[in-house]
Amino acid sequence: MHLNSAELSEKQFRKVAQLVYSLCGINLKDGKQALVRARLMKRLRALKMIGFDEYMDYIESQEGQGELSFMVDVMTTNKTHFFREPEHFNYLCDHILPELNRRRMRFWTAACSSGEEPFSLAILLREHIQEISCPDIKILATDISMRMLERARQAVYGEEVLRDVPPMFLQKYFTKRRQSGGRQYRLKEEVRRMVQLAWLNLMDPWPMKGPFDVIFCRNVMIYFDRQTQQRLINRFWALLDSGGYLFVGHSEGLSAVQHKFRYVRPAVYRK
Repeated sequence: MHLNSAELSEKQFRKVAQLVYSLCGINLKDGKQALVRARLMKRLRALKMIGFDEYMDYIESQEGQGELSFMVDVMTTNKTHFFREPEHFNYLCDHILPELNRRRMRFWTAACSSGEEPFSLAILLREHIQEISCPDIKILATDISMRMLERARQAVYGEEVLRDVPPMFLQKYFTKRRQSGGRQYRLKEEVRRMVQLAWLNLMDPWPMKGPFDVIFCRNVMIYFDRQTQQRLINRFWALLDSGGYLFVGHSEGLSAVQHKFRYVRPAVYRK
């Protein structure tokens, strides 16, 4: 049997969906079977397996327990770019940063993917805070994908990803690199060192104690069911400082869950 003809049965899909949900909270709804098959094919090729029967036996074996993290990795969606949903960054600069004007500031971007969100934040902090090297400012950026975190550590981006970066910022904070695949840019060290990258499964216990002034968790909760969203929002509330802000994606909002946050503007909430 050729690999391209390998079929993912309904039973196998439900088993994978159950595993992914238990591991990281992502809710693979009905209708996603073709997507799941396409993404798992990458793992079958990497493992040189010819079908899903072999793969399912492998992930259920003791030997294949390490594969579960790779399976979750290919299931995560990593669409992002610099200064995505710019209204959030404008509000941060115009209203929150002047209010936070103090030595200690803590930011967390949950599900940071390949780093564009926390690095966008770091650039804006450098632009809007005088003597940026003096205050105690830290940006924590976490993700469940080791592959995406490695890209963030490399901090090398193609032109398409940088389409929303103002030319002035591109010149000021990036170094041009010529590659065979086209023009690429590497973020300068002064921005990279402002961000602490770390692996984190949002469903696990969180090692950081906070409190944070601002948490970004954007375009993440759409992949969770309501129960998981509720639990996550409560945990964000507990980790934010009094008066702290939570940013979610514009397609998300908190109308489906109970919460104590005060609505500020679309997809922006305050403790």
